[in-house]
Amino acid sequence: MTVLMETLQNAAAALGSGSWQPELAARLEQRGAQLRHRDGNVRRLLGRLAEAPRLQPSRLDLAAGRVVIGAPEDLGAWPQAALHDLLMAFRPWRKGPLRLFGIDVDSEWRSDLKWNRFKDHIAPLAGRRILDIGSSCGYYLFRMAAHQPDLALGLEPYPPFFCQYLLLQGWLRQPRVHCLPLKLEELPAMDGRFDTVFHMGVLYHQRSPHDALNRLASLLRPGGELVLETLVLDGEDDLALCPRNRYAKMGNVFFLPTVPLLMTWLQRAGFQRVRCLDKSWTTAEEQRRTPWINTESLADFLHPADARRTVEGYQAPLRAVLLAERR
Repeated sequence: MTVLMETLQNAAAALGSGSWQPELAARLEQRGAQLRHRDGNVRRLLGRLAEAPRLQPSRLDLAAGRVVIGAPEDLGAWPQAALHDLLMAFRPWRKGPLRLFGIDVDSEWRSDLKWNRFKDHIAPLAGRRILDIGSSCGYYLFRMAAHQPDLALGLEPYPPFFCQYLLLQGWLRQPRVHCLPLKLEELPAMDGRFDTVFHMGVLYHQRSPHDALNRLASLLRPGGELVLETLVLDGEDDLALCPRNRYAKMGNVFFLPTVPLLMTWLQRAGFQRVRCLDKSWTTAEEQRRTPWINTESLADFLHPADARRTVEGYQAPLRAVLLAERR
């Protein structure tokens, strides 16, 4: 069995039994076939994945800001330069930072800064069933694993990031961590299946944020917690920005609400105890171009004459973190 199909089957099994199992199994079989046969870049990455050394890390640190997997001496006869080349083949690395067998992967985002904004405010993750939507390489899933959840399941529909997860989990082998290459709307109905849902950096990509929030509520048990992080519009009025074409060079940004309007959306979707933990302007400390990405980053998205604006003239990126409970 390939690593890909084994990963999908293990994740489906970890979710337990339910009326949604046949639908999920059919969807994963279809997605697995697509990834293996229709996506040339994924076939390339799966080939590189097969070349990755089967290493036993002598050191793991999933609780610190920089996720650490292994030490240089764990490589044995495998040259560190070869590992560096392998990791570079999986660019761009968006979320981190990571230290892999002595190699520092300086990701585009300092994801530890975002984690620090909410880590002391959320319900303890021990023993909880967690869903992380848009999990990328799995950085947050691995941070969650340090808290001993019952299950930490990621959804990452973008195949290259899902392949990054396969690479890292191949070394970590965290039994309670799983990931599926699906979008939120592709996940079968699993009413009340999760205790905590993380939805970070995703809502502004949704054509219908109301439908997305309703779906998030349905996935949580009553009293379950939503951790929502998204781009917002500065201000206290009930307004939302709907970009004409692009926002910060992104063509898939549909709505940036003010925090008060976003709180109203959450309440209408069936959430209570809605509160905003933090609003932060994105800076070069948190998002920047590094050798580990081969794309543009924040500096390229801002107006060259006014960093308070995007290149399109809109407000610069402002992100908010909100917590809410399902009624």
